[in-house]
Amino acid sequence: MSEAADSIEGAVPARYWHPLDDGRIQCDLCPRECRLHEGQRGLCFVRARSHDALVLTTWGRSSGFCVDPVEKKPLNHFLPGTPILSFGTAGCNLSCRFCQNWDISKSREFDKLADAASPGSIAAAAEQLGCRSVAFTYNDPVIFLEYALDVASACRERGIRSVAVTAGYVSPPAAREFFSGMDAANVDLKAFTERFYQQHCSGRLAPVLDTLAYLVHESACWVEITTLLIPGENDSPSELAALSKWVARELGPHVPLHFTAFHPDWKMTDKPRTPHETLILARRIALEAGLHHVYVGNVHDKARQSTYCHRCGDRVIGRDAYVLSEWRLDDLGRCRRCGTQCPGVFEGPRGNWGARRQPVRLGLSAARP
Repeated sequence: MSEAADSIEGAVPARYWHPLDDGRIQCDLCPRECRLHEGQRGLCFVRARSHDALVLTTWGRSSGFCVDPVEKKPLNHFLPGTPILSFGTAGCNLSCRFCQNWDISKSREFDKLADAASPGSIAAAAEQLGCRSVAFTYNDPVIFLEYALDVASACRERGIRSVAVTAGYVSPPAAREFFSGMDAANVDLKAFTERFYQQHCSGRLAPVLDTLAYLVHESACWVEITTLLIPGENDSPSELAALSKWVARELGPHVPLHFTAFHPDWKMTDKPRTPHETLILARRIALEAGLHHVYVGNVHDKARQSTYCHRCGDRVIGRDAYVLSEWRLDDLGRCRRCGTQCPGVFEGPRGNWGARRQPVRLGLSAARP
């Protein structure tokens, strides 16, 4: 926990907290359960105690907007080839030493929040820009649950989908509400040992597994998983096999799994970049564990970034980084060769956004809800 800095003007009431007998209040949003005196903030920095209540300090404030390919989230089975309006706020409820968005997720400066927009303005901008969906990304959206759900509601009114890019570190009650507003999620499964989560993230593995099980079995949210492989930390064949077998057994072979390459960043600059061979081995281990759709990321590898029919083996989506080539699915997402349904969300023909990245300034003021 940290002491609140400056004022929290513009903050809005937060959900998921309760008073304690010792005079503190406890935030119940995530497993961290920060206990706050007056004027203190939780580890996430954006949920704070003010006048005996919990408030969210970043409603309507963003660290920036950008139109990305949906494959960058990464989501390979959700409206392929389409543009997605991406944005985040500041702060995070984990402390990953290897964070690759640390300038946003670890920010303690509200001048990082340069763009302000109401939920309706974001939904309107997504529609005007031709985006099929909006992504809550760059930092974990569960910490700005109230704002994210307001945006998701405004988007649904315009037929625009919502996507969460999250570590899944959230309490079960908050998860049920948060993901009810999401159409898809990419969950960052950082490793498959409690040791890694404790030493490198100041968190725990078990709540993340619980979130994944809830998402796949009890929600309507499309789910894909990403694991960033860090040399010597979470890339041993035994750990990769255990992770892959758990996904296949507890979630199902249809859930896509992405293994992505690490580069030195934030507080983990002593580790080398992930060798391409490690990603190839991880993918082979996952396929041998029974998973149908396993991808490598942050490298150039068309063969292992493409999607294959799990029944006949035909390449149904050719993919080179964020650019699509072959497309052998019908408008319902079925293999044109054998008719097998490819799991995911497929509506109509493929998009053609490609690898473009288009920064956006909304230039609009946020209104209080």
